[in-house]
Amino acid sequence: MYQKIVVALDGSESSRWALYEALDMAQLTQARLHAVYIVHPWGVSRYAGYVDSNQLRNVLREDGRIALDEARRAMTERGVPGDTEIEETENAADDVAHCLGRCVQRQGAGLVVMGTQGRHGIGRLLLGSVAEAFLRRADVPVLVVGSPRDLDGIP
Repeated sequence: MYQKIVVALDGSESSRWALYEALDMAQLTQARLHAVYIVHPWGVSRYAGYVDSNQLRNVLREDGRIALDEARRAMTERGVPGDTEIEETENAADDVAHCLGRCVQRQGAGLVVMGTQGRHGIGRLLLGSVAEAFLRRADVPVLVVGSPRDLDGIP
């Protein structure tokens, strides 16, 4: 069915749930798993005069390392073959959804698994939705996973 699955991680609770769904799917289909964490330092560009961009990149990369360490441990525990990667958006005009799309294409993935924060209304309008933006341009099936709180409809 699927030979390669990409799971997008961002350190959130919903992305942890996505990781375990991706592991289940990889075990079921005997697929290889590729966990990716995308660093987007440009998201705080309006604070450029107040933030050292190199320090920010280092902090974001450390967050990614922590999330990917968990993914590697979980793959080993479950016996799922796979690897991990920290990817970075190219510039201020780039975004996480497009960067993820390039990664998925480069990996030749047949499925993408990602979490969603479950924002609704004005929160979604103001903050945007990486999952929604990715879904609009995806060329492969996408499994979007919310944390149990999101799935229960509790704000």
